[in-house]
Amino acid sequence: MHKLIVTALVACLATGCGIVYRQPVYQGNLVNPANVEQLQVGMNRQQVSALLGTPSIQDPFHHDRWDYTATERVGRVGKTTVHNLVLHFEGDSLARWEGDYFPERNKELIGNVRKQFGPNLARPSNQRQRR
Repeated sequence: MHKLIVTALVACLATGCGIVYRQPVYQGNLVNPANVEQLQVGMNRQQVSALLGTPSIQDPFHHDRWDYTATERVGRVGKTTVHNLVLHFEGDSLARWEGDYFPERNKELIGNVRKQFGPNLARPSNQRQRR
């Protein structure tokens, strides 16, 4: 009985001290910086979608705006960092874009995920090899 109480006490203290590993959380679109550099005013929606993928947010009230949002939280009590790349269309043509994303972190994150889970993960549509 004494051993059980000591074990439970140690477990409770260990979880409160930050000894337990807390996995980083990444959500949203991992936008390839090389693809953002290829954006050009006048591209149509299909070309932009082929380049960047589908946006994470398509506002039903603002059809001419696409948001590529990504969040990152590292550590047990780390603050969540939000990055948002916003594309504005006029009709079917890209008019301008603004905002930010994780340009350096995206390459690092994609590499880490591939190392951890293997090379057989699905690649974004713009990186698939054609047969």
